[in-house]
Amino acid sequence: MNFIEELNQQRWDDHRYYHHNRVNQTLHLMSACCFLASYVLIFINPVAAVLVGWLLAMILRQVGHFVFEPKTYDVVNDATHEYKESVKVGYNLRRKVVLLSIWILSPVALLFDPTLFSLFEAHQDSQQFINNMAIIWLFVGAGALLFRTVHLFFLMGVQSGLVWFCKILTDPFHDIRIYYKSPYYLMKGDMYDDMSDWYDDAQAVKQS
Repeated sequence: MNFIEELNQQRWDDHRYYHHNRVNQTLHLMSACCFLASYVLIFINPVAAVLVGWLLAMILRQVGHFVFEPKTYDVVNDATHEYKESVKVGYNLRRKVVLLSIWILSPVALLFDPTLFSLFEAHQDSQQFINNMAIIWLFVGAGALLFRTVHLFFLMGVQSGLVWFCKILTDPFHDIRIYYKSPYYLMKGDMYDDMSDWYDDAQAVKQS
């Protein structure tokens, strides 16, 4: 596959394996809007961008995965939850627990060493603490993205790693495009996506 074909494949696999629940899809829609706000804010107010990205966008997204997405046998794709976790290109639930733990615990380092090994000016008030914390969270997010990208270079090849990197950065745009109707389905009482609407997309991916 070329770059675009593999990007479509990764997007399709991510959707069909991990986004059956309409609540999860709706939370991803909300998360995507928050991430787009972060993309704009990063040029205006980087601290606000990081706080929106982690405290709103990431929490909404991960609540959808951990709480609402079914962990039972996937009859649509004829796959177990364990299988899907093993073939997940990006961060599966176990890796996400590690990442989220690092994110939650990272500000604690500022309580023990406000300069964080002389990297920061020691905070004098809560605003400075939040600013320093936001910088740490920015590096946690960027580090997680770069770490998994390089890791995929060795596991699946350079192209696959770069495709995943591109997919993550563009996921907010893609999520809005494919999940904008999810709140409507929820109001109709349709809790789960049977993926029938995406059959043509899947066939296109397979043929490519």
